Amino acid sequence: MNLLKYRKFGSINFEVSALGFGAMRLPTRRKSMLSRVNTKEAIKIIRSGINQGINYIDTAWPYHLGGSEKVIGEALKDGYREKVFLVTKSPVFILRKSEDFDKYLKQQLERLQVDYVDGYLLHGLSRGRLKKVKELDLINKMIEAKEKGLIKYIGFSFHDTLPVFKEILELYNWDICQIQYNYMDTGLQATTEGLKLAHEKGIATVIMEPLKGGQLANPPEEALEIMKKTKIKRTPVDWALQFLWNLPEVDTVISGMGSQQMVDENCQSAEKSGINSLNEDDISIINQLAEIYRKKILVPCTACQYCMPCPYGVDIPDNFAILNNYNQDKGIRKWLTRRKYKTLESRRNRINLENPNGNATLCAKCNECIEKCPQEIQIPDELEKVHAILGEKKNVSDYY
Repeated sequence: MNLLKYRKFGSINFEVSALGFGAMRLPTRRKSMLSRVNTKEAIKIIRSGINQGINYIDTAWPYHLGGSEKVIGEALKDGYREKVFLVTKSPVFILRKSEDFDKYLKQQLERLQVDYVDGYLLHGLSRGRLKKVKELDLINKMIEAKEKGLIKYIGFSFHDTLPVFKEILELYNWDICQIQYNYMDTGLQATTEGLKLAHEKGIATVIMEPLKGGQLANPPEEALEIMKKTKIKRTPVDWALQFLWNLPEVDTVISGMGSQQMVDENCQSAEKSGINSLNEDDISIINQLAEIYRKKILVPCTACQYCMPCPYGVDIPDNFAILNNYNQDKGIRKWLTRRKYKTLESRRNRINLENPNGNATLCAKCNECIEKCPQEIQIPDELEKVHAILGEKKNVSDYY
């Protein structure tokens, strides 16, 4: 018997688990998410999550370079498919003509080994991709696929600004929207206003990046001190998740879980969740935590890997993670973090392009990554700062 909490899923006749399983960060054979998925371990933890009550599974065409959908297909055998609301996404970024929509959907259903998906989302809509949606008539392609029984509900995931989000909401009577939201990002991308607007329209709201790419799971010392003094003891992850589950506008929160420990701990948090369950003191603490983080995070990278692989072998997310950690660390930890930067490869002849391992100096400023970044980070400029601070020992204050 599971104890997970369930919530109304927009206007869809479905009770969705407060916690959803995001399949973008499955366990891999090596450290990088670009590495091959550890299929046996991934199936084990996905089924464990479902056994504990998770009934929402989220994946997409590019996750793990196509490996995610295949693993989900294997994990949902033996009766597990009937237990979940399965969602994947149309790879808008690689569609070149209208017919490509059908081609990729067909391949995705084959990867997933299913006849239909419950939700099909236009992936990562932004102003530029919205233009492509209109040019290729993708809304009608979605409707046709629904009429054929290949998909049940139509939605989109989003990475841009509030005005673009509002424009997308007016384009169609959507069933589902997936947005980046956490206690750090309340004023970014769709924002709190956008979340409430979608909820008012009866659109099922799915939250991604609840931990801001793991950053909220590893708080600076000042934040930990605040957590230690609270009456109710929560882990950094639990604080972040409870903030979201407290909101009546949030239907489900997808967490990219890569280990059994993550699954178990997140399920335990979900069991304690509830709308309007946090008191004024809890909200005050979260506001304090957010302010501390904002002062410490130099580059707002969420390690989503959309910029990867870099054609020149730079491990872009790792470079930024090291810099952000360096700015939060003190004493020996600061020294160890800088040392970690030095373990990244600086010689082109030793770069692994399939599993990029390069440091910031290898950036050739091709700018290919900029248009892919959902956070609109000027990646080449930021990589220059990374090397100046970590490689040349310049002061953070000289650049931020």
